[in-house]
Amino acid sequence: MSSSVDRAAGRRLLAFLREWDRGSERVRRRMLQTFLSQNTGKTSPELELEFSQAASLFLTRITVWIRLTYMFGTSLDLQLKALGVFLSAAGGRQYLMEFLEVGGVLTLLEILGQKKTKERDKAQALRLLLIISDAGHRYKELICESYGVRAVADCLARSKSEETQLSAAVLLESLAQGNPSFQQQVYKGLIALLACSCPKAQQLVLQTLRTVQSVVKSAYPGIVEPLLNLLHSLHQEVQHEVIELISELQQTEVRTSLQRSLITLLKPSRERNLKYKILQDPEMMKMTDSLPLFVQQAAAAKALRILAQSSQRTSEELIHLGVVHQLLYAMGNQEHEDAQKQASLTLEHFVRSDPVVEEHVQRAMGPALFGSFMKNAELLYTRMDDVEAEILLSNKVNISREPEEQNAES
Repeated sequence: MSSSVDRAAGRRLLAFLREWDRGSERVRRRMLQTFLSQNTGKTSPELELEFSQAASLFLTRITVWIRLTYMFGTSLDLQLKALGVFLSAAGGRQYLMEFLEVGGVLTLLEILGQKKTKERDKAQALRLLLIISDAGHRYKELICESYGVRAVADCLARSKSEETQLSAAVLLESLAQGNPSFQQQVYKGLIALLACSCPKAQQLVLQTLRTVQSVVKSAYPGIVEPLLNLLHSLHQEVQHEVIELISELQQTEVRTSLQRSLITLLKPSRERNLKYKILQDPEMMKMTDSLPLFVQQAAAAKALRILAQSSQRTSEELIHLGVVHQLLYAMGNQEHEDAQKQASLTLEHFVRSDPVVEEHVQRAMGPALFGSFMKNAELLYTRMDDVEAEILLSNKVNISREPEEQNAES
């Protein structure tokens, strides 16, 4: 009885494969739709039962059709979803191996680079690559050896779809985890992506960088400039992620470099060449040349306040690096109110926590302005006249004590 059942199942399978082999695109689309509706979420044993222990024969046909037609986008959405049924099937490692043996990784990476590929199909291809990456260390290496980091990074940078951007970011994070041979490549690829122009992509890259930074431990010095350049952004979510990453990088070897650079940004140069592509943001394109620098100035003051409030050691280091002089200067910038407000709030922290700073600031401001500052630092800019602003811009404050000297005095 069982042999007759097996023969009948075998005949059904042969008829199914024959229909596929002879079918037009319309026929194959119908067959894929039926396959997806009946088999999505099935395990490998369940798929084998459905295909009379020969599910690989159908997988091979799907794979071949993708390789022949992906450049034209022919039914690519259904093809990739059907492929996902096999690759995600529990206990389906044999399907993964069969797909890889015929160059499946390269096919998926090539799909990402096709201009005609729809965003939804790119997102699906990225999800399939994630399944492969999550299968183990060797599979991550295979993707990276196939120039996958570059392909995925380019996809993230060029895409306008949040779904695709998120899928790319998740894949890059996966490729960095448990992959010591290539984690530096992923890390530096993410740093290069900081120069992309899409705010959502910038946010995702920063979030991913924070995770990958904890994996690689040591910080690459080249992260400092592109990271601080993003403080130009008008998007608060981007600035928030930048400051979060700056805070975490305080535990690495770029700590002092970041502190020095942030302090330098408090006195922006109008002639500074904006080397990165932040100004491609349409909102930024409408601005004057100076405004992005003032946005960055305000964000730098805010970041310095967060750092200073995090520890006394950091606060003392910033004082030694000349932050007080630079903050006074930023407070005098009547062209940008937020820069004045953020600088004033940050300086208030130093004044209230260090009597030497208080003495220097009081002397630089004069009694009247200092009194107003101590009464309400946040709104000082609303009561400041041109003469007082000029006093701040031309201040000569120079607190040169070493941090250890401050500890001894306190």
